[in-house]
Amino acid sequence: MIKNYFMFSTILFFFLVLSSGCTNSSDNIVTISVNSDSEYVNTFEDLNLGVLYDFDFKLPNADKSWVNLWVERYYYGKKESKPLTHLSYGNSPNEVDEGHLGFGMINPNSEDTLVFVYGPGVSTQPSIIEDESKTDIISSWDYAIGNEEIELELGETKILAVYRETEGNSISTIDLQDEESVNRMIKEDAMVLLLKIKIEEKNANQN
Repeated sequence: MIKNYFMFSTILFFFLVLSSGCTNSSDNIVTISVNSDSEYVNTFEDLNLGVLYDFDFKLPNADKSWVNLWVERYYYGKKESKPLTHLSYGNSPNEVDEGHLGFGMINPNSEDTLVFVYGPGVSTQPSIIEDESKTDIISSWDYAIGNEEIELELGETKILAVYRETEGNSISTIDLQDEESVNRMIKEDAMVLLLKIKIEEKNANQN
């Protein structure tokens, strides 16, 4: 079965890259919005692959910007030293990059979970992550931003989505836009994944 997931994820990977777009604009505001009914999300659901967080992302001054997109994992409140998966790209040949950005989990309820992140025209290859055996665990996932388009400030780290696992037969509701609530969730849940993004200004000649 894991071979099938590799095949599906590879197909989706190329679909994401080839379907990305770019445009020209004088607008200098970086924006992002949830796209929970996108073709990508529907493909994941139709193939029963797992969980996909998809966003519409617009990056003006893409030729002078750098994007960091990563996933942090916490076990019982302890943050792992390295990101679960990480995508870093920038200095595009386009003045404006616009397209899909997000995070996918294939087969999340097993020990053979695959993860990847992607942006307009770029993506990491799906990779298997080490995970603990899952018994008596319930999971929940949600976007950490509302349905409206939001602006991203340069240098700002923003939580975009959350995946949670907790022991028992119930899981609490969390205000994902409240920092204290998120910190409490991290401490109380068995496992938490946070999808984060940070945009920085960076010229091509900078190290």
